[in-house]
Amino acid sequence: MAGLDLTRLFIPLRVAILTVSDTRTRANDTSGNTLAELVESAGHHLGERLILPDDQGRLEAQLRTWIADPSIEVVLATGGTGVTGRDVTPEAFAAVWEKEIPGFGELFRWLSYSKIGTSTIQSRACAGVANGTYLFALPGSTGAVRDAWEDILVHQLDSRHRPCNFAGLLPRLCE
Repeated sequence: MAGLDLTRLFIPLRVAILTVSDTRTRANDTSGNTLAELVESAGHHLGERLILPDDQGRLEAQLRTWIADPSIEVVLATGGTGVTGRDVTPEAFAAVWEKEIPGFGELFRWLSYSKIGTSTIQSRACAGVANGTYLFALPGSTGAVRDAWEDILVHQLDSRHRPCNFAGLLPRLCE
């Protein structure tokens, strides 16, 4: 049965948050602010937080920097996952990850369907792994960020979650 095994130790992860937007600033970045609050309230550490424009080259460069940093274990990006011409977050992620985690995007859209119906098809939320770092690209809306965290990530990034979780696999990602 799924749930927390309170006999196991919680291991906080170091998380970097990236907001992808041509228009947001720290003052009006509600999705990034929400994500930072959720990460910290779950007991994880906020390693870094940046806002970058929808520019694939800049996104790839920043992702590579965090992937190379052994202190960053998880990257959470918000924004740029739609289908417009400026939405390039999934392409940037795919250019740097070693393995895709297709189930993340599939599960996100499945869960999102009950809340926003067929509009969920416009999301290209995705995830992958590179050099022992988890990479998650979430849509830019505050509701989507909250849904992804509360319905998926808070569980999978908790070392106590059973029957399995991403946190427990961290030591084995670079085997």
